[in-house]
Amino acid sequence: MDHPRAKSRHHGFAIVLLLVLVSVSFQVAAPDADWSRFVTIVMGAAILLASTWAAQARLLLARGAAVLAVLLALLALGLWTLTGQVPNAAAGFVNGLLVAFAPAVVASGLVRDIRAEGQVTLPTLSGVLAIYLLVGMLFSFLQGAAAALESEPFFSAVSDPGRSDFLYFSYITLSTTGYGDLAPATDVGRMLAVTESLIGQIYLVTVVALIVANLRPRAGGRAGTRLPSQAGTRSR
Repeated sequence: MDHPRAKSRHHGFAIVLLLVLVSVSFQVAAPDADWSRFVTIVMGAAILLASTWAAQARLLLARGAAVLAVLLALLALGLWTLTGQVPNAAAGFVNGLLVAFAPAVVASGLVRDIRAEGQVTLPTLSGVLAIYLLVGMLFSFLQGAAAALESEPFFSAVSDPGRSDFLYFSYITLSTTGYGDLAPATDVGRMLAVTESLIGQIYLVTVVALIVANLRPRAGGRAGTRLPSQAGTRSR
């Protein structure tokens, strides 16, 4: 029988996925202003903290992630309080740091859970999808920071893109949809787009496909199938 705390944390990856979806929705709907950039940083800190909790990260990693999240959020708050501004480049850098750590933390927790349980569950799928969305968000922040630092327009068709433009471009690039309405005009932008599309395609056809293929209902009514290696070992 699962311990209540372990059982509650078992559904933590779904909470991470929900927070990511809320953050993406907010960035698309909110105006591109200083206050919205600050709120986005706070959401990024919350995602990192939730990822650490869901992954049951070891004490040193958990403390490091918590300190990083709190310090970056306080840094953004101090910058906004003192200057009344949260510049695009600074916001992109801070958000990039927060979002870059979260996928690694979630991945470590997923690997540990699969090894311990020997099966793929719905929370596992939630964590895998959260990583995918976090990667898209990370590249949108990197593209936004690159656009703020470069003198040339980032996109060939839009001279002054906003947060929603970068998110839109990032996710259609990650999914290799490529509508063609937005295209990077700089060398850095092209490099980021190529890297993101390769990561997105490889991740979908390997990690996500493997997880979905092993997701089956068990006799007890819970989704999950025991991995062949684990099942063979326990049956001996």
